[in-house]
Amino acid sequence: MAKTFSIATFNLRNLNEPGLEMYGRAGWSQDEYDRKIVFTARMLQTLPADVWGFQELWHAETLSKVLEGAGLHTEYVAVAPEGHDGGMIMCAAALRRSMLVGEPEWIRDFPDEMILKSGGDDPQTESIAVSLRSYSRPVLRFRFQPDERADPIHVFVCHFKSKGPTWISREEWYDRQLHKPHQEAIGAAISTIRRTAESAALRVHLTKLMKDTDEPVIVIGDINDGTLSNTMNILTGQPNYLMGESTGGSDVDLYTGQTLQDYRSTRDVYYTHIHQNNFESLDQILVSQELYDNSRKRVWAFKKLDIANDHLHYDPDHEAGTSDHGIVRATFKLDPA
Repeated sequence: MAKTFSIATFNLRNLNEPGLEMYGRAGWSQDEYDRKIVFTARMLQTLPADVWGFQELWHAETLSKVLEGAGLHTEYVAVAPEGHDGGMIMCAAALRRSMLVGEPEWIRDFPDEMILKSGGDDPQTESIAVSLRSYSRPVLRFRFQPDERADPIHVFVCHFKSKGPTWISREEWYDRQLHKPHQEAIGAAISTIRRTAESAALRVHLTKLMKDTDEPVIVIGDINDGTLSNTMNILTGQPNYLMGESTGGSDVDLYTGQTLQDYRSTRDVYYTHIHQNNFESLDQILVSQELYDNSRKRVWAFKKLDIANDHLHYDPDHEAGTSDHGIVRATFKLDPA
């Protein structure tokens, strides 16, 4: 039994076996690979967690080597797709063997309810239709049970489309003279539409699980958007905070670890990514009302949130094999309302 547990999210920055091609380009050299293994294993030791959610894993064997390098391979189980051998990018996990419940699954397709089509809701609004039917990075779903006195917790590990503009110059409709001056704007719009659709699709999956139930849920991962973005608003449902003790909570909404930590701090310095000197919070831990302090249905209470992001400054070019994202860990204690 565990009176407390911790859960973390970690973007691995294309963790793959050496020499394997990624994104149509040459993969890691042996030296680069060795440095990535050392850094990743060290971070698992520096910021220890009972449950880890990973993004950008290309090879299951590489994750096993990381756990071995961190000295966790006997106590922890690696959760990666069977036969995952470097051909595609996936979400993965590692957690204490004693906590895993059931079999993990990777959700590739959007739910049937997910239809993005409208004729317009007023006479001035043109019709719209988005034909996306799957996640660009399949969502990992599994359950774990930190303490037998409490129900197992559902975990969703996600990685939404980046904010980087989609490369459109290879499209058959692309006209260099016509589109080149606008390819950044068009590409960014396509990425935003894809990321928005992915957040809505996951929101549908979550609502189907959480509606009129007391199933505890945690969503972790690289959302590729900030806490106040539309992506996050769709995913969380924008719940109310600062309710009275054990009087709040919402059946299907999610509460951000960042906000829960803000209420325990006099200064907000949360960031997990730096791009063109912009400090952003792209990596999130979101929890249902069963893990929200002020919920009348609270089972687990939030204790604290930690971020490891120094490597974004001391190794901005990733020569030491570092990730380009900070690592976020949240800790909870068993404390029913």
